[in-house]
Amino acid sequence: MIDLHCHILPGVDDGAKTEQDALEMARAACAEGITHIVATPHHRNGVYENTKDEIIDQVQLLNEWLDQEGLPVMILPGQENRIQGDLVEKLEAGDILTMNRTGKYVFVEFPTSHVPRYTARIFYDLQLSGIIPVIVHPERNHEIEKSPEVLYELINNGALSQVTAASVIGKFGKKIQKLTYKILDHQLAHFIASDAHNTTSRAFHLREAYETVASDFGVELRYLLEENADLLIHGQSVNAEPPMPIKERKFLGIF
Repeated sequence: MIDLHCHILPGVDDGAKTEQDALEMARAACAEGITHIVATPHHRNGVYENTKDEIIDQVQLLNEWLDQEGLPVMILPGQENRIQGDLVEKLEAGDILTMNRTGKYVFVEFPTSHVPRYTARIFYDLQLSGIIPVIVHPERNHEIEKSPEVLYELINNGALSQVTAASVIGKFGKKIQKLTYKILDHQLAHFIASDAHNTTSRAFHLREAYETVASDFGVELRYLLEENADLLIHGQSVNAEPPMPIKERKFLGIF
């Protein structure tokens, strides 16, 4: 399995604090069958700054530690970018890191409380530059929770999204799980990733999430999501079915 979203680089944000923490996370990932992890430290979220060159250097160092420990997992460079009005300019200036340096996809995080009004314009400009924005954990955004059509419009205009494994299995509560299911059911999600920060309160849960998707949505969706993760790290076009707007109705009889 490939994990596209993980805070495994030690001492750079609110994820792993030490080298030992990072190694413990890598061991936990291997136990789940994860072979590749994209390290996605927070960037410009008001607390943390992790630029492209710094992340690449940290990824190389962590891979050396993992090799010394004999852990069969590879770390790839990525970045969780808080959306800002100058995102395209920062990308062109070389401060923003595309996923695995392929020049194809960039992870974008919204503030928890809302989706900024300029988001559609920024996404349009990114796509004009040949970069596809990937919205991380939309199911945990308060505005999208209240108005899921906001997510539909962004996806319908070419953005992609990644839901969190813990959201799929209910670790963030039934409310977020319900929205996550709706996002998956309406073809508004294209990836599942862990967003792991540690091995305890914010662990991987990726295998369980994929098994849950296979059980509740069918193995075809599981395989599509897993394949998309592989396509993303290689800078290839991912599978994206036409999105559908979310309408209020009972869902699968589960909730």
